[in-house]
Amino acid sequence: MASAADRVRVTAHAKVNLFLRVLARETGGFHQIETAFALLELADEVTVQRTPQPGSVSLDVRGPDLGPVEENLAVRAARAVLEGTGRRFGVAIELTKRIPVRAGLGGGSSDAAATLHAVNALAEGAVPKPELLHFAARLGADVAFFASGAPAAIGWGRGERLFRLAPPPAAPALVAVPPVGVATPDAYQWWDQLHPNPEARGPVIFAADAFAAWGSIGRLGGNDFELAVFGKHPPLRALFERLAATHPHWVRLCGSGSAVAAVYANERLRDDAVAQLGAKQQQLIPTVTRALPAGGPEPF
Repeated sequence: MASAADRVRVTAHAKVNLFLRVLARETGGFHQIETAFALLELADEVTVQRTPQPGSVSLDVRGPDLGPVEENLAVRAARAVLEGTGRRFGVAIELTKRIPVRAGLGGGSSDAAATLHAVNALAEGAVPKPELLHFAARLGADVAFFASGAPAAIGWGRGERLFRLAPPPAAPALVAVPPVGVATPDAYQWWDQLHPNPEARGPVIFAADAFAAWGSIGRLGGNDFELAVFGKHPPLRALFERLAATHPHWVRLCGSGSAVAAVYANERLRDDAVAQLGAKQQQLIPTVTRALPAGGPEPF
């Protein structure tokens, strides 16, 4: 989306994996997966302002420490677009974090996708969308989904090959975030330990109407990381079981963890779940699944 503004803002939504299967381990160490993504209303806010120094990128984070600036995905995304457009200007990124980190909710990837679109808007849309999606895929598997603008999608390969879906109905959701985080490389390593010689998965057929209601989504399958992650962190298994006992339509580990999410038939059930779980042992975030595409850059 083109913009003549010097400052744009993008909402960067969290995601859940409706199901997640690890299919195979590549010789280079990466893994082939099969998954389905859907967005939550829970979101970070990314603001990007043009600066006069060509190619420069700064980052101001309002929230938890995200580690070295040069390793931040949003910074790398900004550099990719600036390089692709001739380094005509620099950018200052302001990132307001609301999505928990190391929780499997895709916050860093969503921030990167939002930054790709924001910097490209400042460049008046100089990078065509197909090329922007290539930038996204190189940054990380989940970045491609967030950059696509789809509210839901099936993903294959490393998660970068996508088939856009009509989103499931908007429904009350609850995200439970334990004190411990899980790094994605660790989760894959634990999966590898459980599957030293992984066998090929059997055939599967997805029907579009399976994603039309949360009851049928709950029957699509689980998350292959659950066994591996719960084995290393038994309190996460206990959290999952406690959440599953609150009568949700759907409950899963979020990505590779550590958060667990559930979707309910109505707000009363979700609010009852909050009361039952309490906030002493974990952070509880009431939210809603998103039935609309992710928004684009907003000049202001």
